[in-house]
Parts: sequence; structure tokens; C-alpha cells
Amino acid sequence: MTPVELSRTVLRAVRRAVDEGELSVTVPGRAVVTVPGAGGCGDYATNIALQLARPAGQPPLRVAEILRSRLAGADGVTDVVVTGPGFLNISLRSESSADLVGEILRRGRRYGYADGPTGQIVQLHAPHELRAVVVMGVVARLLRSQGALVRTSCEARPEPAWTDVLGADVDAYGTPGAPAPLDVNVRPVPAPPDDPDPTRLGRDATRWALLHPAAHDRPRLSDDHLVQRESNPLFRVRYAHARTRALSRNAADLHFDAEPGDVSDGLVTPLADHPRVLARAAAHRSPDLLARHLVTVADAVLPLLPTVLPRGEEKPSAAHRARLALAEAAGTVLAGGLSLLGIDAPRHL
Repeated sequence: MTPVELSRTVLRAVRRAVDEGELSVTVPGRAVVTVPGAGGCGDYATNIALQLARPAGQPPLRVAEILRSRLAGADGVTDVVVTGPGFLNISLRSESSADLVGEILRRGRRYGYADGPTGQIVQLHAPHELRAVVVMGVVARLLRSQGALVRTSCEARPEPAWTDVLGADVDAYGTPGAPAPLDVNVRPVPAPPDDPDPTRLGRDATRWALLHPAAHDRPRLSDDHLVQRESNPLFRVRYAHARTRALSRNAADLHFDAEPGDVSDGLVTPLADHPRVLARAAAHRSPDLLARHLVTVADAVLPLLPTVLPRGEEKPSAAHRARLALAEAAGTVLAGGLSLLGIDAPRHL
């Protein structure tokens, strides 16, 4: 269940409570669903009870309990816990690996995206600094993936190399004066200020070097990001993606296709977590969460790869088809995540 689908489930619970006379409110147009905050639990949380308490003329905890009883029986929901002043924390039923893989392959690179606009409008404004502009661009992509309408601006025109080499574009630049100056709201620790050519690593490695560290960590624009070794997380992510695509080509040569099936593998969990990671990365404006998640997916898929194709005289079986589908799903998640980071996902490496 995606955040958008869960939001609709929450609204149906509100509508039922209204229809049954337990709440006297106007059903809102949407319910905000986010990752649980401090003290929360489960997969997602919503503050809908706090939002409806005043118009309903009831305490938030009472509204939360009314909604909890209706949400607890909804399809796909396994548990609902009320925390704090009235937050609803919702746990979801785990999908079978076949259903999960089928959903990923069906939605492609848009797996984890919102189904449509949410009505959220966000203005992002960054200082005239390389890392800030790159991070802001990815934050904008993440927010758009979750249905927000986003506009980006910078205090001054980005340097030509930032745009030409790194693809770091903004919608507008300059700082408007009174009465409505924009607040700088994207301000990661800057790239090394004494670097004579911060774009020398090329688009992909430079963007990774700026995006993989957390915002409060200083990035390192070193040649380590170019080495083709397991010690380089960017290499592992791109290599894992290229290997999944090679498996699909090899399977075609052996005349068998992927077919989702139930597979017990550690890769299933990070693939199922992908929508939540996108939602968290957008909500916290932290592209590093997505970058580190892609490393987790890559490290989980690499041990699976040797088991996908038949060996020797072995004939392709349902297990081979299911493992191939799982590997292709991982490749899809890696490609989609790299695309959001503005990094190429090569099919050959």
C-alpha cells in the first residue's frame, strides 16, 4: 500500500465515522500520511485526529480512538496505535514477494511515487553554492515524486559548469526584496571551498559525492568516487544495476522470461521499503537517505545474482523465473533511484 492509497484509506475511515454519526465534520480533501516521528511506531503516521478535533468539538484522543477502530479493520492494515496527543500510527501487512515484484515491474521507475498531485506547494531557495544547488534539485525531484508542486530558486545565477557539467538547474535566481524576501531553506555543509575545479570528477561521481553524505557532513570530492572497486558505493550501485540488466539479456538467450513468484530472500525487505524511503527523503529533504538506500539494495541483490540462471544442463524452472523477476525489480528500483539523484544507470559496466 502506497502513502497515497493509505491516505485514501484514512479518509474512508473518517467518512464512515461521519456517516455513522460519531463525528460531525466535513471530510477533508486529503489526509497527510508521513513516516512516524519521534515516539511513533509502525510504518506510517497521520495527524488527522488533531486536524479534526476542533471542528468535531471533541478531544483529539477521542477522535483518534474513533478513527483507530475503523482503520484497524481496513484491508492491508495490521495494527493502529495512538501516540502522543492523538497521532495515529499505522502498521501495514507485508506483501508477498510475488505481489511486491509484480507491482515494481508494473510501475517501473515510478514505483514509490504518488499516484497524482497532493496539492502541496513548496518553494525551495538555496545560496549560491554548488552543493546547495545540487541538493536542492534532487529535493525538488523527491517532492515532485510524492505529488508536490515545487519551484526552486538560487540567490544568484548558477555557474555555467554547475549547469553544463552537473545538470544543476534552477527555476529562477536572484533574491527578491521586500516585502517578501525568500528564506534560504536548503543549506547543506558546502563543498570544499578551496577546490579549484569541483566538477572535475564528471557529472555522476560529483553528484554522488555531494549527495551521499548527510547534509551536516562535509563532502569529499576525491578520486575514490571514480574507482571501479567494491569499496566505492557508487560503483556497487551501478554495477548491481548493470548486472541485473545483463541477467535479463542472458535469460532471453536461454529462452526464458521473468515471472514473479514467492522468493525467500533478504532483498525483498529493502525493495518493500523503497516507497517509505522516498517519502522520508522528501519529507526530511534528505537525498542522502535515498543514496544510502540504493547501496542497501545493491548489497542485497548482489548475492542473489549467481542463483538466477540455470547451470550446466539444468532447465529453467519456476524458481529461476521468480529469482529473475526479483533481480529485475531490484534493477528497476536502482535505476529509478539513480534517476532521482540525477545519476546515469548504465546497462553495461
